[in-house]
Amino acid sequence: MIDRLLSSQDGVVTSTHARAAGLSADAIEWRVRSGRWRRVSRGVYVARDRPFTDAARARCAVWSTSHGVLTGTSAAFWLGITTHLPPRVEVTVPLTSSGRAVPGVVLRRRTLDAADIVEVRRLRVTGLALTVLEASAVLGQEVMDRQLQRNATVIALRRAQDRNRGRRGSPAAETLLRAAEGGARSEAERLAVRVLRAARLTGWVINHPFGPYIIDIAFPAQRVAIEIDGWAFHSDTRAFHHDRIRQNVLSASWTVLRYTWQDLTERPDAVAAEIRAFVHRVQ
Repeated sequence: MIDRLLSSQDGVVTSTHARAAGLSADAIEWRVRSGRWRRVSRGVYVARDRPFTDAARARCAVWSTSHGVLTGTSAAFWLGITTHLPPRVEVTVPLTSSGRAVPGVVLRRRTLDAADIVEVRRLRVTGLALTVLEASAVLGQEVMDRQLQRNATVIALRRAQDRNRGRRGSPAAETLLRAAEGGARSEAERLAVRVLRAARLTGWVINHPFGPYIIDIAFPAQRVAIEIDGWAFHSDTRAFHHDRIRQNVLSASWTVLRYTWQDLTERPDAVAAEIRAFVHRVQ
């Protein structure tokens, strides 16, 4: 029975699990002394005959705490949003919890709402909505966008955000969520205008008409068109094909540069430099 339990838990077991599987305290201690098990922390063990994987690290981190929950980018790994566990595993414990973090664990103290905690493969972890918010604040907009194309919803993200205001990363997540709620394309256009003004670029206009289309930002004299892409979760097949037709028509007589929300937030100086270079090239 204990071998089946170890197989289902990535080679990690707690003393509580082991006793429930029929092992006595002496039997547990014998496995440690004989080298079959390694004690990671008080009451947490790993079997030495199994690989110590990222999943095993995550279990050890959570089970080494009192009422711990896997959070942040560590939770994103457990839920399959990312593919690698961070070098230091993030675990959140209630404000009333005592104890210190074990090596390799970042311990955060915050009492999570029960609505934001789920159990996945016998491990307590933040639910999808809160995990997406926290991971996006660290890893960027593409995390939120990708999950909104899959199982996450804007409504669920908003509810989780409102339940967890003031947490670490909350302002960054709020900015991304507002863009998702209001349509990131319009917000990205406003960001693009700020980038151009900060770079002191001139000669551009917004919403420039060209035939049946409206160019987001245009340099008419140089015929340079700046097109802003919204988030993928707002798109559908019809919108995709419309954008491709639009791109082909514009490209016949304009130099078209396309930028995303991520471009404008993470590399605004590079965006401005690229636009400047193209504008000067065709003058």
